[in-house]
Amino acid sequence: MSQPSPTPTVRNHLIDLARIASVVIVVVFHTLLWVISLRDSRISVDPWAPGPGWWFASWFFASIPVFFLAAGFANTVIVDGSRARGITWSRYLVERGTRLAGPLTLFMAVFALVSSLPAWFGALDPAVSLSRQFAQLLWFLVVYLGLLLTAPVLVAAFDRFGGWSLLPLVALAVGVDVIVRHTGQFEWQWLNLAVIWPLAHHWGVAYHRGWFRGWPVWGSLLVLVGCAALLVAMVFGLGYPPAAVAWADILVANLQPPTVAVLVLGLAQASALGLAERFGLARSLPTRLVGPVHVANALLFTVYLWHIPVIVLAGSLLAGGSLLWPAAAGLLLSQPVFLVLVLTVTVGLVPQIGRLEWRLIPQVAAEAPGRGLAPVAFVVLWAGVAAVWKCGAVVHPGALASTVSVVLLFVGITLVAGAARSPLDTTV
Repeated sequence: MSQPSPTPTVRNHLIDLARIASVVIVVVFHTLLWVISLRDSRISVDPWAPGPGWWFASWFFASIPVFFLAAGFANTVIVDGSRARGITWSRYLVERGTRLAGPLTLFMAVFALVSSLPAWFGALDPAVSLSRQFAQLLWFLVVYLGLLLTAPVLVAAFDRFGGWSLLPLVALAVGVDVIVRHTGQFEWQWLNLAVIWPLAHHWGVAYHRGWFRGWPVWGSLLVLVGCAALLVAMVFGLGYPPAAVAWADILVANLQPPTVAVLVLGLAQASALGLAERFGLARSLPTRLVGPVHVANALLFTVYLWHIPVIVLAGSLLAGGSLLWPAAAGLLLSQPVFLVLVLTVTVGLVPQIGRLEWRLIPQVAAEAPGRGLAPVAFVVLWAGVAAVWKCGAVVHPGALASTVSVVLLFVGITLVAGAARSPLDTTV
């Protein structure tokens, strides 16, 4: 990380807005996954089955590729800044790791407490099962932390090899899809977590380096048309799922775990963003919006971590209100009211959570971190998050795997904080 990039660092408002929109869409989607109703004076929660119309619409609103593209753009800016400052990879990891340590400390402490209490009161098996289900949202953090760890390498690879650096990942992604469709072993599709999302991140690196937004209008339109045609061929000719995301009436989709169809969708989204930037969309923002957009971007990690608890809280409030006032249940439990309440609570609660997280972020010493400590700390943190993702967060003698996972995660957080206080060393 010693050579500065010639690419200037300029705030890209379009990327900021795209990142905000992608997380808002995730919150909306997860809110609408369930339908709450009042039946015979009892609350019923059922998965939503929206039908083929929404399957088709999901291709236009599947926003995770955009988020990883925006993450690739942002990480390229940060890597370029690190090069310009002449800092080490260890220092880069400490600065990135400490920024996440505060939010993870608060969230995991609450998650582990809520998961563990039922187990200590005799409900061990249900506690472990529910904790593992809730922990599935952490797949996103596993991928994101992996991308932060490897971002300097990914940026350097693109700077040296250009578009050729994409080909090995594309080949791997296609290979995984071919194996899954040839053998019928769906579990192999999860391998693409380590391929498709790094590719979407690479679209963001390429975007920063002038791809997409530097293309002629006709080129972007050609890519959009080509991607649309390819997706149609994949769904109707190659048997790919007809929806980008899964619902109760289509349990297997393309987003989770990701298929090559999502890679094609990400390429189309990158081209659309480039086209929008070519036409000057969000080239500048009114002064009154610059601050809120910056704050919203800073809180997106917090929004993602806490949006499921917010959804549960909002649903519980509406369910309680319906039991107290059954005549209004049809209105209170309607999806629009549910969604408005979730978004309102999110806007009101997340900034307060963010203030608590800020107090838990370790302070980084002025000196560079010690040799080797920061990479080890970051890898342990990543491994802890990955372990909780698979095992849950129940801390109990009868749930050894999840207990070890939680301990490993907090060891990682502690090591990151320790690396931030390490003595001067500029060699790693």
